[in-house]
Amino acid sequence: MASSTLDASLVAFLSTHAPNNVAEETDAVKASQALFPEAAYTDADKQEITQWLASAAHIASSSDDAAKSAERLSSLNTHLASRTTVLGAKPSVADIALYQKLAPVVSKWSAEERTGEQGYHHIVRHVDFVQNSPLFGLKIDDKVNVDLDNVIFKIKPVDAKAEKERKKKEKEAAAAAAAGKGATPTTLTGDQGAEAKKSKKEKTKDVAQAAGEAVAGTVAGNPTEGKKGAPEGAPTQKKEKKKKEPKPQKAAPVEKPLSPALIDLRVGHILKAETHPNADSLFVSTIACGDAPGTENTSEYEGQVVRTVCSGLNGLIPLAEMQNRKIIAVCNLKPVTMRGVKSCAMVLAASPKVKEGEDAHKGPVELVNPPADSKAGDRVFFEGWEGEPEGVLNPKKKVWETIQPGFTTTDGLEVGFDVAEVPQLSGEGPEKKTGVAKLRTKAGLCSVPTLKDAVVR
Repeated sequence: MASSTLDASLVAFLSTHAPNNVAEETDAVKASQALFPEAAYTDADKQEITQWLASAAHIASSSDDAAKSAERLSSLNTHLASRTTVLGAKPSVADIALYQKLAPVVSKWSAEERTGEQGYHHIVRHVDFVQNSPLFGLKIDDKVNVDLDNVIFKIKPVDAKAEKERKKKEKEAAAAAAAGKGATPTTLTGDQGAEAKKSKKEKTKDVAQAAGEAVAGTVAGNPTEGKKGAPEGAPTQKKEKKKKEPKPQKAAPVEKPLSPALIDLRVGHILKAETHPNADSLFVSTIACGDAPGTENTSEYEGQVVRTVCSGLNGLIPLAEMQNRKIIAVCNLKPVTMRGVKSCAMVLAASPKVKEGEDAHKGPVELVNPPADSKAGDRVFFEGWEGEPEGVLNPKKKVWETIQPGFTTTDGLEVGFDVAEVPQLSGEGPEKKTGVAKLRTKAGLCSVPTLKDAVVR
């Protein structure tokens, strides 16, 4: 999650232009609440405010090349296409932060850049809204000059509901295509293709018309003359109702056997880490784990799909060592909210085994390192235990709690899975495995700096 503290330039801007003495607040959420007391911010809103503050700091950066700058502006423009503010409808200090950074940029844009066919229409609209709306109440003398009559290319307004439905259908179609289920109009030929393209309404109409003609023919006593109607006074025949067949019951899903492969381990890249605003023992990290855009429990940070992850490492690992580094993440635990921040993965770390009565959190602690050439999203697995992980581990089945005691480190400082520590998987027989399986990616083995025979969790 991005920083929740306002930077000095934004504080100075608020001090000069904003009402309510909001500049006395340096926390993003508190500043938003002071500016807009009638707005009720959810935990998700608060997280989004801090993320947009971080985006605002980079969106007009002079150090970026033209392509990177255009990518960021295009992403913001798309986001605002169906929203009044960055949160949707609620105002926040994030809107003002974006205005502060973008107003000098927008003021220099040509008419084509503002409202051309490839222009940033929605950014211009947002800038004009923030500087003029009584909702924000900004006292600005040198406003961006926005000529509402000078629009080169008029774009159609985005229907938020329709846009959501479109994305849902695209996602479903992509999933169906990936699974190879069913045929598409492009795979059909001749009449098949034409039939596949018929709308649901047209198909229903065709079926109803065919049924009507068949009934008419039966009533007349001659199917070929059905359309002429039945003779006057002829008895009518009621169509027999089909007996309802019992619906076949869905087969219960096949349960995968217990295995370390059920755990979704991936290489993660920590893009940013900070201390938790409400918990002294926690870090909050923004981690790229190779997720596809639109994946549940992810967001976007600097053009990358990321997860927000809370880890109890504050005081055990210096914050500086958490910045811009590769780690191993557990990605299919059920998300949990930790003191107001939703955590959507877990960072693997090693610590010495402790005896009964000793403090299990005294340290030292070392993060598990993937091979240097690994990339965010690379699959991580124990040798000999390959397989497809579960989508989300069912907390009731306690898969993680059962498997994790086998996670350890070797004398060679490699991370491994000691099957002897998991009674359900160890023992005698052809199906049972023995020894320590090493943790690896396609690029090599995972390791720790110094801790031997340690607990990894």
